[in-house]
Amino acid sequence: MRLLLALVVPLGVVGLPDILPQIRTVQSTAVQGKLTCNGKPYEKARLKLYEVDPLLDTLMDEGLSDKDGHFLLKGNDTEWSKIDPKLNIYHNCEDEKVECWRKVQIKIPDDFVTDGPEPKKTFDIGVLNLNAKLPGETRDCLN
Repeated sequence: MRLLLALVVPLGVVGLPDILPQIRTVQSTAVQGKLTCNGKPYEKARLKLYEVDPLLDTLMDEGLSDKDGHFLLKGNDTEWSKIDPKLNIYHNCEDEKVECWRKVQIKIPDDFVTDGPEPKKTFDIGVLNLNAKLPGETRDCLN
């Protein structure tokens, strides 16, 4: 048993740091959709694509919805395990006078995570009516 420990422990101390970076893989995702407010396209919603991490989420991409309410974000991250992407949408549809933004989070399904730096599939959230109070919606003053 001591001989086994004598062989395994040095490998863990010396070899593991060299091996771990090679185990990590680049993974990517993409998300698109259209945002509306009061039946009209919602321009300039702030959108952020994150990879959820235990301590601090990694920002993979960000942008604004266009004059037609459309958006497309894509990004990648290098992780040891499968990435866990989410889309945050910050807006003030029907809330212009209140400080801070309404914040909606949408989890991107695992089926839309691709190995490699460029996504092969895009998760389409469809048309999202921002008038609705969506489950889990919060307020964000920093975003």
